Amino acid sequence: MPHEPKVLRLPAWHAARYERLAETGPGRFDRLAERIDAGTPAQRDRAVDVLRALAILGVVLGHWLVTALVPQPGGGLRVASPLQAMPALEPATWLLQTLAVFFLVGGYSTAKSLRPGEPYRDWTKRRLGRLVRPVPPLLLAVALLSGALLWSGHPADTVQRLALLALSPLWFLCVYGALALLAPALAAVCRRTGPWAAVVPFGATAVLDLGPEPLAWGTVLTCWPVPFLLGIAWAQGAFTRRRGPVLLLAGGSVATALLVLFAGYPASMVGVPGAAVSNLSPPTLAAATFGLAQTGGALLLRGPLTRWARRPGRWAVIALVTMSSMTIFLWHQPVLLATSVTAHAFGTPPGLLTAPGHPGWLWSRLLWLPVLAAVLTALAVPVRGIGRRRTQPRRRFVHLMKGAPR
Repeated sequence: MPHEPKVLRLPAWHAARYERLAETGPGRFDRLAERIDAGTPAQRDRAVDVLRALAILGVVLGHWLVTALVPQPGGGLRVASPLQAMPALEPATWLLQTLAVFFLVGGYSTAKSLRPGEPYRDWTKRRLGRLVRPVPPLLLAVALLSGALLWSGHPADTVQRLALLALSPLWFLCVYGALALLAPALAAVCRRTGPWAAVVPFGATAVLDLGPEPLAWGTVLTCWPVPFLLGIAWAQGAFTRRRGPVLLLAGGSVATALLVLFAGYPASMVGVPGAAVSNLSPPTLAAATFGLAQTGGALLLRGPLTRWARRPGRWAVIALVTMSSMTIFLWHQPVLLATSVTAHAFGTPPGLLTAPGHPGWLWSRLLWLPVLAAVLTALAVPVRGIGRRRTQPRRRFVHLMKGAPR
């Protein structure tokens, strides 16, 4: 018999890997989108995930557009903002400051995650674990970067300033974690009072903001529970009619405008370096009324966003952003810092390390956004994997689509 040539057979897992690598182009994404769409429970409110994605987009774009690191004559870097030289940009902060939407969907998803009969200890361990796990990699990275900056000769005050900038998103985790610990009790209150539960923290915010200055920082603990409680009430069946959201949007918008025009509150809804008053540090009454307006607008968008997210391709993008929302939130400032420091070693590129004192800077910064997004995307997958409990990929995906965001 003639000798048959020996055929090299790849192991099944190896062959499957090459088949996946061979799948490129739009068809591969379409198949992924179809799998994500098919794996999403019918009862999941897709509008909540879209709102979360919009909120994270607003926070990231807002920080990247209003934060500039400018070299100083004596060495080091200082933090500057285009809002200092171009106050005409302040209305844009009304679109990009989306913290109330974050707490609204946070309250909603937290209420949905409550399981009847589950011990409080188990619930807090499950819920808070998602908040705590991403923190150690962030702290380690900032510590290493700070050490590298000190070793390379940067002044200590500059390193301290940049480290605080990189770690600034952690305040959100502290407030959100405190609300998560109180969620079972807050949910019980909302079951009895509905959205009216938010009146108490809103009133406390007004009293603290208008009272003595040392008490003003207490608004950090009273302002953000307002949208969080409204989110819990939403999850429990409130806001089925348009009247409530319309009143929140109209009343919050009018109140915010009156406070800015006649009560001396800043028009910017984010902090401006050197400004005497900030609407966020600590949160002011204007920030609370603005949060009511944002909450009303978000609730009114529920129907349109649900219909928009029915397309598998659109829903896949939202699901992928939601999967990494906490990583994106925690790492977008360190990415800006690391990119700026790296670029500083080669010069002062416009829009990244130049003073934000003219409109040309803003156009140059827009050109840097794809670079920052690419760096953040490259970091998202490995960083998210480090800070996440090890589970099977399929179980992770099913957990994501059935539960609250990470």
